[in-house]
Amino acid sequence: MSDTRDTLFRYLALLQLIPRYPGRIATPVLKEKLAERGFHIDTRSLQRDLSQKLSSYFPLGCDDSEKPYRWYFDRDFQCHLPALDVPSALTLVLAEEYLKGLLPPVVVGQLSPHFTDARRLLDEMSSNGLSQWARKVRAIPNGKALIPAALNEMTWQIVSQALLEQKPVDVMYLSRTSKTEKHFTLHPQGLVSRHSVTYLLATVDDYDDIRQFAMHRIETAILSEATWRPSHGFDLDNYIAGGAFGYLQGKVPVTLVARVAPQVAWLLSETPLSETQQLTPLPNSNWQQLEAEVPDDQQTLWWLMAMGANVTVLAPTAWRETLKTNAAQALAHYQRTSVSEEIS
Repeated sequence: MSDTRDTLFRYLALLQLIPRYPGRIATPVLKEKLAERGFHIDTRSLQRDLSQKLSSYFPLGCDDSEKPYRWYFDRDFQCHLPALDVPSALTLVLAEEYLKGLLPPVVVGQLSPHFTDARRLLDEMSSNGLSQWARKVRAIPNGKALIPAALNEMTWQIVSQALLEQKPVDVMYLSRTSKTEKHFTLHPQGLVSRHSVTYLLATVDDYDDIRQFAMHRIETAILSEATWRPSHGFDLDNYIAGGAFGYLQGKVPVTLVARVAPQVAWLLSETPLSETQQLTPLPNSNWQQLEAEVPDDQQTLWWLMAMGANVTVLAPTAWRETLKTNAAQALAHYQRTSVSEEIS
């Protein structure tokens, strides 16, 4: 490969590595990532590429408040290699509809330039009707979706950088139980978005156990000077499957046996509770009997509670008794007070 072509491809690779503001990437990290792509360059040449060559043609910014310097594109800079095509634009519009009801605005905002480009591309295609796509597409969440908890943009940027670069982060965290701010040095191990809340999974200080930190309760965050401590043997999928977010009540699955109303049977025939699910019509009834092996967790129990009178649980016995107690308590509460007493 000629020197000219090699330089051109190095420039392209470099441009793809630099994030938009408030994201930033340090010069040594850029050098390391270029080397991973087969472009070996000394630090002085890299700095010259950034400060003299590329900055002359692209809106590059440099945070020189501390060393090593960190680079970023202007927040509104638009550049896509290769260009966005129509199928991708349609997919992005639908993805935006789904994600904005699932993730905090600051997280969805990281993709806003892509969403804007997608809508602009479709708006320019008025002749073939694609400009109407965004007005005719909506994503509805399964169940009642709460408004995602608000996150600080810089906090998200720092925490995600710490996770990807395997660095600890010093945070001031608002404890939900004590309602006080506490300082921790966290060693990020993973991120999980669950319903309307995003959680950072991390070890704390010198402890080895994984703890969950709601991202919206992180008041401040800065990269720590401490050495990052990996959690050896930690696997995110195994952690979730172990019931960390499903409030697992038992490690062994249980067999759910229940009678379900026609509308619930129809729902489960299309979207089963589990791979082992079986639905059997009941004699002299339009109801069906459900049998399925499910996790022994509160998520499944809450789903059964939400079904109300449309589901009658027969087994496990503990679940049946829990549902009966819950229904009796709710009925007693409504019978105890009148509407006027509740409002006042």
